[in-house]
Amino acid sequence: MASMIKKLFTAVIFLAGTFSVSAQEFRANVEVNSQQVEGTNRSVFESLKEQLNTYMNETKFSDATFAPNEKIECNVYLTIGEYDGDRVKADLQLQLIRPVYNSTYTTTLFNFKDTRVEFNYSDGDPLNYNETQPENNLTAILDFYANLFLALDFDSFSPLGGERFYEKAQSIVQMQQSSGEIGWRTFEDTKNRAAVLNSYTDGNTSGIRNLLYNYHRKGLDEMVTSPDKGRGVITESLKEIKTIADNSPMSVALSIFRDSKLDELVNVYSKAPETERKDVYDLLQPIFPTESQRLNKIKNPEN
Repeated sequence: MASMIKKLFTAVIFLAGTFSVSAQEFRANVEVNSQQVEGTNRSVFESLKEQLNTYMNETKFSDATFAPNEKIECNVYLTIGEYDGDRVKADLQLQLIRPVYNSTYTTTLFNFKDTRVEFNYSDGDPLNYNETQPENNLTAILDFYANLFLALDFDSFSPLGGERFYEKAQSIVQMQQSSGEIGWRTFEDTKNRAAVLNSYTDGNTSGIRNLLYNYHRKGLDEMVTSPDKGRGVITESLKEIKTIADNSPMSVALSIFRDSKLDELVNVYSKAPETERKDVYDLLQPIFPTESQRLNKIKNPEN
């Protein structure tokens, strides 16, 4: 009997551990580039990379359950520009990847460089998750983007499905605005974290959330089985970009869309009728006038 109980206990522990591992949301590829920094023991940057990797891949950021094959793929590239004492000044390139149904193709939901990243870090410092109050500015930044990633991913699978994650990201912004750290304050500039979040939540630009669903769930996912139908939905969804440009021409939503989608749109319309390609070109060209080379490929894919 004792042996059976022990075996049962072991099985329960094993299953619990399996659930815990599968529950984390992200499969993050983390890189730290410190080539710009000279005269510093490189172990501190190796330690930082290890802590970032552990934090993003082993933290449970929400109550959502993810099987191992459902984890959200993202890239987190930290480029350190300065390291003085224990103060880090860096850029953070972030990419969020989504699979397309019934295909091996993946699409980029979010592509953005945060150039306002500063935090303190000493060799060996652990990064600890605190759901109610970020431990420091670095974990606050990671928590913010983790919740934004969840919001965008959920939005792309169901209409406005990421609402609770936008709310969590907003609470982080509000908490950090009194921290004295850069990148959090509303109206500080047009491309900081507050501005990024605002681009998805402000009424003038929040149509980008409708685009996330229609473009991906009703567009790309449908193109696998019905290319013309799916592409037609994508064409219609692009009108949201014009509305954003009309309402808020300086919104960071426009540059995020540009960096995430323009190359993909070249492929989406490579076999589209000429009139459809021209309509898309005519819509996007006034919004992105410096992107003539890529936009011309939409209009004339054979060139």
